[in-house]
Amino acid sequence: MKRRLISVGEQGSHVFNQNLRITQLGKSGRIEDAIKIFSRMSQKNTITYNSMISAYGKNGRVRDARTIFDKMPRKNLVSWNTMISGYLHNDKIDEAYELFVEMPERDLFSWTLMITCYTRNGELEKAQELLDSLPCNFKKEAACWNAMIAGYAKEGRYDEAKRLFDEMPIKNLVSWNSMLKGYTQNGEMRLALQFFNEMHERNVVSWNLMVDGFVGLGDLDFAWEYFKKIPEPNVVSWVTMLSGFAKNGKILEARKLFDQMPTRNVVSWNAMISAYVLNCQIDEASKLFDKMPERDSVSWTAMINGLVRVGKLDEARKILNKMPYKNIAAQTAMISGYIQYNKMDEARKIFNEIDTHDVVSWNTMIAGYTHCRRMDEAVHLFKKMVVKDIVSCNIMITAYAQMGQMDRALKIFEEMGERNLVSWNSLISGFMLNGLYLSALRWFVLMQHDGKKPDQSAFASGLSSCAIVAALQVGRQLHHLVVKSGYLNDLLICNALITMYSKCGRISEAEHVFNGIDHTDIVSWNSLIGGYALNGCGKEALQLFQEMALEGVVPDQVTFISILSACSHAGLTDQGLELFQRMTQVYGMELLAEHYACIVDLLGRAGRLDEAFEIVKGIKIKVNAGVWGALLAACRTHKNLELGKLAAQKLLEFEPDKTSNYVLLSNMHAEAGRWSDVQEVRISMKDTSTRKQPGCSWIEFRNQVYTFLSSDSSWPRAAEIRSALQTLSAQMRNIVCMYESSI
Repeated sequence: MKRRLISVGEQGSHVFNQNLRITQLGKSGRIEDAIKIFSRMSQKNTITYNSMISAYGKNGRVRDARTIFDKMPRKNLVSWNTMISGYLHNDKIDEAYELFVEMPERDLFSWTLMITCYTRNGELEKAQELLDSLPCNFKKEAACWNAMIAGYAKEGRYDEAKRLFDEMPIKNLVSWNSMLKGYTQNGEMRLALQFFNEMHERNVVSWNLMVDGFVGLGDLDFAWEYFKKIPEPNVVSWVTMLSGFAKNGKILEARKLFDQMPTRNVVSWNAMISAYVLNCQIDEASKLFDKMPERDSVSWTAMINGLVRVGKLDEARKILNKMPYKNIAAQTAMISGYIQYNKMDEARKIFNEIDTHDVVSWNTMIAGYTHCRRMDEAVHLFKKMVVKDIVSCNIMITAYAQMGQMDRALKIFEEMGERNLVSWNSLISGFMLNGLYLSALRWFVLMQHDGKKPDQSAFASGLSSCAIVAALQVGRQLHHLVVKSGYLNDLLICNALITMYSKCGRISEAEHVFNGIDHTDIVSWNSLIGGYALNGCGKEALQLFQEMALEGVVPDQVTFISILSACSHAGLTDQGLELFQRMTQVYGMELLAEHYACIVDLLGRAGRLDEAFEIVKGIKIKVNAGVWGALLAACRTHKNLELGKLAAQKLLEFEPDKTSNYVLLSNMHAEAGRWSDVQEVRISMKDTSTRKQPGCSWIEFRNQVYTFLSSDSSWPRAAEIRSALQTLSAQMRNIVCMYESSI
């Protein structure tokens, strides 16, 4: 009998140790090892099941956790709470609430868990409903109230947090610290100071919150002052101050503080290593890493991140290989390093070594493939993902948009269960970048119908689309929306507004936006100079260019493209040539093909074709279609057929499918009476027109933009529209003929 009791005791001890091991493996991310132990156990108790549920939940495998939960022979209150915690850890709030409702009994922890879940997710109304429905025996307990106060304070709803704080039946120190934390985490240090001074009791947590608040604002003087006042600072106090020095580049002060610490734990060492990594002092980080009495997964991951950051991939891989057990964060850091240096095959090897992939590792790998334009592999991985999050879908939307495959981008967007602002912006900017400007504007409107408020990126895409299709009224509506949304001082949006008004022919409104900017940048100046150029205001462009110099703003290559274009359109030949010379002689700037195109156009408009051709022949960089196009246009204007033929041949090498080039050459032959050459060009043009996309034009009417495609007869009253256009064209030709005959 005694021997049997010992045997049972040994068995119980063995089960206890196995349960403990499952818990430890789950915390460290070694879920496969935990599963092996669980599967081999011949005897399992309720704690065993609870440990495995917790391990699954913490490693993102909530479905497996639910399977174990449903199979449990006996469940206790801890089992229900552990399963709910698993759902909450993986942001499965609806599933957590469903399980909460099913619970046969609930304790204070169950209620606090659900309230905390809703507050962390910003669903404060639902959290408040739970607090209001607390059973009477829990009403006086502070835990749920503290969670609710922390939720309101975190969202910056201080009045409601303070009201709840004042209504609490019984307050404890956690209550005071919850309120204080809301102020400090949101940078409201004036309110935090006032509240801190009113506290009847403080502990080291209270002091640490104040130090952390000042550190967050970058006010190290106040942070240091409060750190020195802490009666008995703990490790968190020292690490908070140390991290503050590190984030602000004061690495010597951080190290001095580290050396002064009375006791150091692994968190302290990690903080100092991270400080060196943050400031790219990897050798110092390595020395400290080697001296560490003990290391955890954060230590190894920080060191790998540091080595990756300075491009020492081989050393980072050696550190990864030395890890006593692989950590998914460290492996993902290594993957990111390889991706950064376009070593996708090496990244894939690390990815394949991961036992259980989390969503971050999947997203990192997919983003790497899309960055390297290896879309087939990106799509393959995306399809293999069991659980896709918003980030996964956003990556693919952006990738497809960059590849010009907007139909696929839209398909992923429409299939998403949940969308955030990045999802909408990725789609809208994708349409804009692919020339689908009306679609960009349409989805901009749909985004607001979906309850999403446009941000800077969305407004910039919308305004850019308006600029290109010259949708002035729609652009003005967006401008009003910008004002209502509080983005009027945003530089990106202001610059987009300048461009929009300029391209819509409203240069005075563009000037008004420019003059209202407090701190202009080079893009602001370029946008308005480009607007003047576009609207034929050469003198105004030159004057603005001079003001720019007086303001101390150094022009860039885009500035000179705009100012040279302005001189060209305004016939300011000498000024344009002088600026062209100043680019290299004064500013030492590298000339681009676009600058040569502008100067060729400038000389061509002035009839100085020989000089223009000499410049083209002397270009030492690779020319583009713009250079030959400018020369061809000048040849047409001044009826230089021989040089025009040469320019046309060169231009067609760059743009073989552009019909307008053939039309221009054909008209030149016709004006010279070379009808056989005209026929030859038109045959070539006919072959080209079968390959090109149909022409497209836009018109804005009653705040809507309508699209017309060439040869599209689907519009109602298309015949009447065509007849009206023919009448207008005939009237225009008659006016031109009358003008030419009068000269």
